[in-house]
Amino acid sequence: MTPQRTTEIVGEPHDTATPDGGPAFPFPRSHPFAPADTYRECTGGDLTRVTFKGTPGWLVTDYRSIRAGLADPRMSVRGIDDSTRGDDGDQAVPGFFVAMDPPEHDDLRRILAREFTPRRMAAMRPAIQRIADELIDTMLTATEPVDLVDALALPLPSLVICELLGVPYDKHDFFQERTRTVLAAGKTPEEIGAAIGEVMMYLAELVSSKIDDPGDDLISLLAQHVRSGAVTPVDVAGMSTLLLMAGHETTGNMIGLGLLTLLEHPDQLAMLRADPGLMPQAVEELLRYLDIIGNLPRTATADMEINGRHIAAGDLLLFATEAGNRDATVFSAPDEFDIRRNADRHLTFGHGLHVCLGAPLARLELQVVYSALLERIPTLRLAVPAADIRIRSDTKILGTHELPVTWDR
Repeated sequence: MTPQRTTEIVGEPHDTATPDGGPAFPFPRSHPFAPADTYRECTGGDLTRVTFKGTPGWLVTDYRSIRAGLADPRMSVRGIDDSTRGDDGDQAVPGFFVAMDPPEHDDLRRILAREFTPRRMAAMRPAIQRIADELIDTMLTATEPVDLVDALALPLPSLVICELLGVPYDKHDFFQERTRTVLAAGKTPEEIGAAIGEVMMYLAELVSSKIDDPGDDLISLLAQHVRSGAVTPVDVAGMSTLLLMAGHETTGNMIGLGLLTLLEHPDQLAMLRADPGLMPQAVEELLRYLDIIGNLPRTATADMEINGRHIAAGDLLLFATEAGNRDATVFSAPDEFDIRRNADRHLTFGHGLHVCLGAPLARLELQVVYSALLERIPTLRLAVPAADIRIRSDTKILGTHELPVTWDR
């Protein structure tokens, strides 16, 4: 059984088709577990004309073209109307390397990658397990039904990223409120910039204190690069702001929506309970199947050709990863949720130069939290009909407003 509802895709409010630039993009989703029906009109790898925030662009939907395009050095992340990425128009916000091209991007990412390593993230497993268990302990003493989003999905990644960075968790509400301002639909660039700036100001003070009195946290490690002159305190504050904002909202939404997906596919859930070793594979399939961000914009810096279509320098391209993740030439029966599938080729974390640096941490958090829930609350189930669960359409990231759950005492 799957919930029957109409859900708008995350992103800006949707306009109607424009006479010169094509339909407005992102497209509205018709179901939380499936990309927009509009994608069915974009077949055979043909590029489709769409409009993104009033700017005409080319929509790329087939897996191979998306993967090749994201890896193409002629694709830029500049010149895109999206201040949520830390792009203030003329230049990127200091430290927000996701809105930078080489060499600035490479310099900052290289420094961060030295400290934000997969090994360091893997070493977080005991801390993530402890945090998950503590939150589940609290859930088990609460009066049912419990909103899993509020009780576990959002606080877990917030606690994890704060512990990793060395940020006091008592500032959690401050960070979450401003992150939601950044990601909410309809916010002006000025409002988004102000929210980012407030977080950066707080973290800049924290960076300064850690330069003189470092700990073993990530901000302290990054702050040591200030001494060498490789980066400025503002750069470190910006990188930390990016990690903080990106590190909890995406994973939090994925925890809730992923659990809903498992509960709504009882055959797959039963298979996972019978063989917990399938969990890493199940997480990859959830990432492919849901793709809660769904698209990555780029600007061409040179004339080129994609699938026989001429692309001029300066053209906007919208790489629809959610469509690429349903490409039947790559994934058999792509609209089916199948945890036995080898889905690790999915595009949900992007590809190429800007592939998500925090992907190993997100994967680890998802594996730990789902395993803990299935082991400790084996009778976990929805407390309301699935059709009554509200899917978030007021943010750039797909998720659920709440997820009421119950279980046998």
